[in-house]
Amino acid sequence: MKKRGLFVCVLVVCLLVPLSVFGAGSKEADAGKPVTLNLLMEDVPDTQIIKDMLPEFEAKTGIKVNFEIVQYTDMHTKLITQFLAPTSTYDVIEVDNYWAGEFPAAGWLEPLDEYVKKDNFDMSVYVPAMMEMVGYYKDKLYMIPMYNYTMALMYRNDVFTDKALHDKYRKQFGKDFAPPVSLDEYVEQCIFVQENTNMYGSAMQGGKGDPIAMEWSNYFFALGGRIYDDNWKATINGPIALKAIELYKKNIAQGAPAGATSYTLEDSLRMMSAGEAFSFISYNWMLAQFQDEKVSKLKDKVQLVPVPGESGLAGGWGWAIAANTPKKDAAWEFIKWVESPAVVKARALAGGAPTRYDVLRDAEVLAKYPYYSEVEKILEKARPVPEFEYSSQMVEMLGRELSLIVSSGKDPQVALAQLEKDFNELAKKANLQK
Repeated sequence: MKKRGLFVCVLVVCLLVPLSVFGAGSKEADAGKPVTLNLLMEDVPDTQIIKDMLPEFEAKTGIKVNFEIVQYTDMHTKLITQFLAPTSTYDVIEVDNYWAGEFPAAGWLEPLDEYVKKDNFDMSVYVPAMMEMVGYYKDKLYMIPMYNYTMALMYRNDVFTDKALHDKYRKQFGKDFAPPVSLDEYVEQCIFVQENTNMYGSAMQGGKGDPIAMEWSNYFFALGGRIYDDNWKATINGPIALKAIELYKKNIAQGAPAGATSYTLEDSLRMMSAGEAFSFISYNWMLAQFQDEKVSKLKDKVQLVPVPGESGLAGGWGWAIAANTPKKDAAWEFIKWVESPAVVKARALAGGAPTRYDVLRDAEVLAKYPYYSEVEKILEKARPVPEFEYSSQMVEMLGRELSLIVSSGKDPQVALAQLEKDFNELAKKANLQK
């Protein structure tokens, strides 16, 4: 009788407690424990926006979520350490587009096609360029676009309305002082502003490694450059790259602060936010930060446009599931929630950087951030770094040589020849060269 009574009680409890509390399909669920998802997140505004919304997800599903928030430079090593372990500590993975070839090629991410199919998750709303960058790898879906950090030119629009500056510029260059239509003109204007105002021309991020590699890539792509051709032969060593280096060196020497060769994104952002610089080539989501009077002096003073020229640098992150987590179903529940229309819209309204057409075109979102219509065009036109197994190493090499050029005086032709050799070796190592 005692055993039968105990069985009935357990059965009643099981019927009353929602399965979602235990996270269906996970080993933790099988052990009868509530599921906790662990995520390694970059320290950017969108992370805090999502963190503030987590109680909604936890109340809806019973699944707990822990964010470990770190700087970008620490993420890659931490993730790989977990991918190589029998079981990953991190369940939902933030995948930078630099890693969008490396991680699935190594078998570290779980394919998402069946999850999408099972729940009829609508993939048609995502900007195609984002899907190509942080979505598919060899025709399999591994990532759901999370947010974009495609780069753009942001400038102080009040500078162009200064009559004295306008007259001086016209006298010196014989043309109107107006938003630049070419990269040469942009550099010209940065130097002019620095020489004729109390502002720097550009808040540049010339720090070694990723900062300078990302910023310079905009110069290279704006002039029509490509890192590899269609056969994965390196095309970095040529007149376009040389001109991009010439213009970059000129701007960082004459149109930027003296310490810009060591500046990171944070340094450049602080300078621009303080109203100390005329312009900034950086991530488009920064514009929302400039509208926040708590951290910026530039409310309603900054205009966002594409980098003048052929294209700028595309960038973005995707959501993925670690192949070696036992919590795959719970991880998908989180991705499905965080990328739902209502949540993505709320993130956008809070200053996030959407990757979905429906949110970029939403009337309420556009009323608050009218420039999202421009962001959509920038997303469709921008060019990402080549994505393959060794993208991270390629960017590291590029940053190394660019830093030696601007900081140590290395001959650009020697540096580009070295990069051509190194990039071809990477492509051969990845079995990509035909």
